[in-house]
Amino acid sequence: MKLWKKIYIIFFICFIISFNLAGVAIIERIYNKSINREVKESLDEHKNIVSEIDISIHMFNRIRSIDHSSSSKSIQDLIKEYVNTFRTGGEYIEILDMKNEEIFSNLDFNPPKYREELKALSRNERKYIIRTIDDKNYLFVTGIMDLGEDYKISYIKDVSYIYQERKDQYRFFFIFEFYICMIFAVLIYFVSNMLTKPVNRLIRTTQKISDGDYCDRVKITSKDELGTLSSNFNKMAQEIEEKINELEKNNAAKKMFIENLTHELKTPLTSIIGYADLLRTRKVKDKILWDSVDFIYSEGKRLEKLSFKMMDLILLRADDFELKSEKIINLFEEVKKGLKPKLKDKNIELIISGQNDEVTLEKDLMKILLTNLIDNSIKACEKNSKIQLSYYENGDKRIIEVADNGIGISKENIDRILEPFYVVDKSRTRANNGAGLGLAICKRIVEIHGARLKIESRENEGTKVKIIFQ
Repeated sequence: MKLWKKIYIIFFICFIISFNLAGVAIIERIYNKSINREVKESLDEHKNIVSEIDISIHMFNRIRSIDHSSSSKSIQDLIKEYVNTFRTGGEYIEILDMKNEEIFSNLDFNPPKYREELKALSRNERKYIIRTIDDKNYLFVTGIMDLGEDYKISYIKDVSYIYQERKDQYRFFFIFEFYICMIFAVLIYFVSNMLTKPVNRLIRTTQKISDGDYCDRVKITSKDELGTLSSNFNKMAQEIEEKINELEKNNAAKKMFIENLTHELKTPLTSIIGYADLLRTRKVKDKILWDSVDFIYSEGKRLEKLSFKMMDLILLRADDFELKSEKIINLFEEVKKGLKPKLKDKNIELIISGQNDEVTLEKDLMKILLTNLIDNSIKACEKNSKIQLSYYENGDKRIIEVADNGIGISKENIDRILEPFYVVDKSRTRANNGAGLGLAICKRIVEIHGARLKIESRENEGTKVKIIFQ
């Protein structure tokens, strides 16, 4: 069952229960107040009747003591004369002796033989009870009256109109409730749909994301809990999209890595196998023999160099290097000393500048990093060029910079040169026995140091590589 239907049913049931409880409570309160009012009025009326009869009898006794002609009348006759003058519009009087024998009654219906209010009745006590007789409701109020002898006097009143009013109120209430429920049903239908609209939008978005559309987002239209949920979902979707893109990028990079690795291995192996097969199957001249052996040796060395760089990439995955404070200019001098033969071959001057500050680093890794960067600069520069290796501070950042005035790198290649096996000039790379792994290793070393690698370059103007320590 959908959420809006659950909300609809729950609200509708709660409304019906609450509306009925409130309606019944109001009608019953009105009914009880009416009954209590009638009981109070009837008790007062009963008291008045007893008092008036008592006064009439006392007057009769005084008159009889003066005028003996009226002595033939009995007290019963006097009561009958008084009661005969009593109004009879739904109100009745019944007088019984203590044996429940009827003295007088103007009832036009037959009361039940067993009447609880007549039992164990004492002076100064009045009892009342409501009875249903012939589909009518009567209020019986009974008490004892002392007229020399004790009599039971009952005042009976027809209170059927109160019960009829209650029935009419219930009938009106249920008709009114029907129309109210119809209106409320329509209203709660729109309200439940409005409340669940953000949830439906969220569901549609999740379905699109599950189908692969990671760019879709939930439209936020409120600042309530559902708005917060939508906002958090969008953040989660953004994170998922970024992770998916990163995974796709990594998979593409892995695929390219494997393809490039296969190509890098296949080319020298094909040459080695070809020359080896030539030497194995044919008798060749000494010159061809030495050329073949030399080529096999050079290709073998290239494979060895490639395997070493591959091993460097694998080993650099482990983050267990210990960083220590080292004098940076002293480190530069050591790197320069190691590159002296290559610098001499092209008569390139490596200029070192900066203060000999202490920098926290892993010495061997930093030497590999700087050697790779300077080696790339040597390859990019013409003979008799200059390469700058400098250290300086810029605000709270410390920067190592390698700058050359070589052939430079085009803008479209800068973003990809850190990828393994990616090379800008394949012919130049092949001539220098390169495989495109140097900068990938550099990038990993920089990450181990918690630094950032920034490359600035223009074609035919030169390249600057900055290692920025935060």
